[in-house]
Amino acid sequence: MAATPTTLGEWLERAQRAYARHNVALGQVATSAHDEALYLLLRTLDLPLDSKPAVLRRKLTADERARVTEVIRRRTENHVPAAYLTREAFLGEHRFYVDERVIIPRSYFLELLPEQIPQWLPPGKPVKRAVDVCTGSGCLAILLAHQFADAKVDAIELSPDAMAVAKFNVAMHGLGKRVKLFHSDVFDAVPQVKYDLILSNPPYVPTRELRGLPEEFKQEPAMALDGGKDGLDIIRKLLRQARERLQPHGIVVLEVGGLRAAMDAAFPELDLHWLHTEDGEDCVCLVQAVRLKNWRG
Repeated sequence: MAATPTTLGEWLERAQRAYARHNVALGQVATSAHDEALYLLLRTLDLPLDSKPAVLRRKLTADERARVTEVIRRRTENHVPAAYLTREAFLGEHRFYVDERVIIPRSYFLELLPEQIPQWLPPGKPVKRAVDVCTGSGCLAILLAHQFADAKVDAIELSPDAMAVAKFNVAMHGLGKRVKLFHSDVFDAVPQVKYDLILSNPPYVPTRELRGLPEEFKQEPAMALDGGKDGLDIIRKLLRQARERLQPHGIVVLEVGGLRAAMDAAFPELDLHWLHTEDGEDCVCLVQAVRLKNWRG
């Protein structure tokens, strides 16, 4: 039997071996076992995430060894997502509270909101109203509020459990006066207003594909993932309702995972524009109000 690790670096190596042995799925918090395990160990030991490399030489006490043993076990043997173990997730510099009531924040909008998306809006005209549909933890509504400092932001969510988490995050970010939450199935229960920007990372996984997801992703709320038979149920409804919700210069921007071909086939008249992302996934599409208005869908 291998000797019990003594330093944090040795525990990190043990964690990575456990990740490999148990086929741990990544992508919810980090894309490498090293990065996620290091994050998890630092958080478990209440050490700064920006600790210097010398922290790896730190020897653990008996109590600390017990704590890291348990967190590694839960992450690798039970496949509990790291964000549910630490009760937090990050989009860039922004930290959000998360638990099993919400999907773990991860979005290309972090990359696209600062520069690419504003290029499709009128220059010199501030965004006054924006909305995040299917807000989940509230993370994208909060990103919108940070990006567009003069905007009122609506956040729409159907799950009461997710709404509670979103409300907490909005308060935590001090945005209670600018971000308004609506319990609604897309726009069904939202007052009629016109938006400059409608943004959404909706459920888009085809129902039949849910069974094949890794265990980590199955622990997220199915409601936040299930997009219906072809993955497009919520997207169709959102696009139809968006016709009456946009300013003439407005845009809808959707993150749709692996549905690019399905989207292009389903909505050819909309002339969807696919935004480029650094990793080449290019799974975020944009449609302008004029295209939606003339659409017969």
